[in-house]
Amino acid sequence: MKILITGSNGLLGQKLVNLITEQNKHDLIATARGKNRLPKESVYIFESLDITNEQEVMDVVGKYQPDVIINTAAMTNVDQCETEQEDCWKLNVTAVDHLIKASEKHNAFLLQLSTDFIFDGEDGPYREEAKANPISYYGESKLAAENLILESKIDWAIARTVLVYGIAHDMSRSNIILWVKKSLEDGKDIQVVDDQWRSPTLAEDLAMGCLLIAEKKAKGIYNISGDDLLTPYEMAVKTAEFFDLPQTTMTKSDSTKFKQTAKRPPKTGFILDKAKKDLGYKPHSFEEGIKVLAEQIK
Repeated sequence: MKILITGSNGLLGQKLVNLITEQNKHDLIATARGKNRLPKESVYIFESLDITNEQEVMDVVGKYQPDVIINTAAMTNVDQCETEQEDCWKLNVTAVDHLIKASEKHNAFLLQLSTDFIFDGEDGPYREEAKANPISYYGESKLAAENLILESKIDWAIARTVLVYGIAHDMSRSNIILWVKKSLEDGKDIQVVDDQWRSPTLAEDLAMGCLLIAEKKAKGIYNISGDDLLTPYEMAVKTAEFFDLPQTTMTKSDSTKFKQTAKRPPKTGFILDKAKKDLGYKPHSFEEGIKVLAEQIK
C-alpha cells in the first residue's frame, strides 16, 4: 500500500513515519511544510508540501497516487486558533477541502485527524455518535473539517483523539510528563488543574490507531485515545510517583485561576469500544505511557 502523510514533522507525523518504516510493509511518502526534520530519509520519500496551497496538493497527490492519505497537519494551539482565526481556518478547514478534492480525483482513502474539542465537555466521556458542540474556535474549525468530509463523495475515516503526549525527534515540544518531571526536579512550585478531565493519548498509540484504520480502510469515525480518564493533577501525581519525585511543591488548582484566551471543555475523554472491536486497538495505560517516555529520555 502507498501511504502519504501530511504534517510529517509534527509529533504524530513523526511517530507514523517511525512506525511505517519500522514495519516496512508500505511505501511511504512523508510531506510537511519546509524541510524534513526526520532522519532515515533513504527508506521513504520526503516531499515539501503546503496543504493550504491547492495546486501543491493536487500536484503532489497526482505525482504519487497514494492509496491512503493521513492528514496530521493542523493548527492545534487552542489559544492561537482563537487569536489567529484566519490562519486556523486556512490550515484546519480550507486545506482539508483541498485534500478531499485531490482524494476524489485520484481515488485515495482520506484519514482526517480530529479532536475531543468538538465537544462542550458537559457529559464526557463521549462515543463516536455523540452530538458535537464546540466552545472554542479550534473546536469549530475541526468540526467544520469533519463536516466537509461527511458531505464528500470520497472513502474516508475520521480519527478523533485527546491530549496527545510524546517525545518528538527534535524535542521541540514539551508535554505534561516532561514539564512535571523537570519542575519537581528543579524544586519549582507548580499549580496543576484538577477540574478538567481528559483521556491522555500516547503519540505511539495514536499512530498505531491511524495505521490500523489505514490498513483496513475502515470507514467512519473512530475514537483513538488513551483509556484512562484523568485530571491534569492526577497525571502529575502519577508522573511524580513514577520518577519518585517529592510532591511538596505541587498544588491542586482550578481552571478559573488560569487566564486562557480560549474556553476549554471541562470533561471530555472517549469511549473506545468501537476502535477496540473493529480495529483491535489497544492503548497503553497512562503509567505505561510514562514508562515509554522514560525509556526515550534515556
